[in-house]
Amino acid sequence: MHRIIEIKPLENFKVWLKFSDGVEGTIDLSDIAGKGVFASFNDPKYFHAVFIDPATHTLAWPGGIDLCPDSLYTEITGVEIHSQLTHA
Repeated sequence: MHRIIEIKPLENFKVWLKFSDGVEGTIDLSDIAGKGVFASFNDPKYFHAVFIDPATHTLAWPGGIDLCPDSLYTEITGVEIHSQLTHA
């Protein structure tokens, strides 16, 4: 799992992220803003309340909304993260 170590909320539903391996970039969340649980993003104060969950290292907002760091990493790098499965 990739750990998010730094974030900065930006305008127009964007968030700049930095990961523990040094990868950084901007995520555009406008495609999910206003839909379902992400309807709260329409309030700029709420969207800008984004934080890094200290337990899970996810991008999170108050009330339990969070986004998977691996998905965000893939979005920034274009590199798919594959789970390694061990077979007994």
